[in-house]
Amino acid sequence: MPSPADANALKRAAAARALEFVHDGMKLGLGTGSTAEAFLDVLAERVRAGLKVIGTPTSERTREKASALSIPVSELDALAPLDLVIDGADEADHNLDLIKGGGGALLREKIVAASAARMLVIADESKLVRRLGAFPLPIEVIAFGHRTTASRIAAVASALGYAHMTPKLRMKDGQPFRTDSGNVIYDCPFQEIADAPALAASLSVITGVVEHGLFVGLASHLVIASASGVRVIERK
Repeated sequence: MPSPADANALKRAAAARALEFVHDGMKLGLGTGSTAEAFLDVLAERVRAGLKVIGTPTSERTREKASALSIPVSELDALAPLDLVIDGADEADHNLDLIKGGGGALLREKIVAASAARMLVIADESKLVRRLGAFPLPIEVIAFGHRTTASRIAAVASALGYAHMTPKLRMKDGQPFRTDSGNVIYDCPFQEIADAPALAASLSVITGVVEHGLFVGLASHLVIASASGVRVIERK
């Protein structure tokens, strides 16, 4: 695991490489999280130098940072379809399937990603895994009856072979964490996900589930930074 200083340097290196995919006149999806914020920093430098782009943020936090950096932003409905979305990931596998939502913005991140022609994911090498699941999967649910919904999630997981998976309600300052859309999140420790598309499909139909953090088939490119350099993996 890289040190915090090394991790920040790797994030910036990946962000700089991702900037090569951005061209004048593009409509961008702007991701959420520390890696996505590193991209905003390098994008802002290019905007100040004359690059003409406009972005739609995936969270209020991203909107605030983009505005502070004088990156033009607008609502998704005014911009879609987007040319490119640039975002981070909590985990990515070699199929370019992802776990996202550690920052709590998975619903808006997935809506924006689904509205873009391409999704570029930037990360340091620690996020690239053989199988997804070591990072607990965030699942966003309606606050009403959320514990009952969590029970349904556990039951579906058990039926798929994850018998000991216990959803954990995300807390902040002693209260349930609330997303920008007012929902709550359960973090689900699957440990190792055998079939990400099958799990994603099963979770999506649970009553009370708004969205889950499995991003299957959405990423087109993965930009991975390591001590030996930056490489780009393209979806086959």
